[in-house]
Amino acid sequence: MWSKNAKKSRISKHSKQWWSNLCSMALNNYRSSRSQENWKSFKTTVKEAKRSFFDSKIQEIANKSQGPWELMNWVKKRKLPATKAIKFNDIPCLLPESLWHTLHNSFNTALHRQVNPSVLNKVERKLHQTWSPFSRFEFVSAISKCVDSSAPGPDKMMWHHWKLIIKNDKCLSKIINVAEACIDLGHWPKYFKVSTTVVIPKPNKTSYDNLKAFRPIVLLNTLGKLIEKVIAERLQHLVASNDFVHLSQLGGLKFKSTTDAGVALTHIICSG
Repeated sequence: MWSKNAKKSRISKHSKQWWSNLCSMALNNYRSSRSQENWKSFKTTVKEAKRSFFDSKIQEIANKSQGPWELMNWVKKRKLPATKAIKFNDIPCLLPESLWHTLHNSFNTALHRQVNPSVLNKVERKLHQTWSPFSRFEFVSAISKCVDSSAPGPDKMMWHHWKLIIKNDKCLSKIINVAEACIDLGHWPKYFKVSTTVVIPKPNKTSYDNLKAFRPIVLLNTLGKLIEKVIAERLQHLVASNDFVHLSQLGGLKFKSTTDAGVALTHIICSG
């Protein structure tokens, strides 16, 4: 095993772990010809070797279920932003309990807020719509738009896992059955509600002692998000085709952007 896998390495201050035999060949070709074409070929080979090396290292860390801080052993030290103790009501949060209380009260201000459902009585009544069964195309179309590099939820299932799973007809049928059951029972499983909240600092802040300098990112289990995407796509089609949405509504709709809002605002201002 040693003879098969061991390789000789010449260690120097210029040694790089990502350097490969292809890099050496490309460098020798350039040194022998000194042509611009071979120089570009050498730079391309080095770039590909770096990408392949770092991708394999990241994958190795991910397969071992280790944290991202394990990667700091072989990358350059990063200069962290100036961080002070977060203050709440001018009192620094020095204990985990006080910090949790501050973050929870700030990022979940709408929790347990009373809602008056009587406002829905003023909404114009529309004809009942028949909810058609989900189709395979809806799920395949929804998941094709998901980015594989998105962070997963507590179950660690990433989008590329589900893209492989739904290629199996039996697995896709099971997922559709789960979605149908959610609609028929009017119930959203607790598994889809479990999340991991990551608080990240906003870039380019002079000080990080204020909660407004941080942003919470909620990571949900991707299976629930997939079913949500299919339901949202269906609902948006229904409300748009039946004129349920006011013409001035721009947020949260497909084919609408800040450009449309800017054009509408400009038209209102110019028309007086």
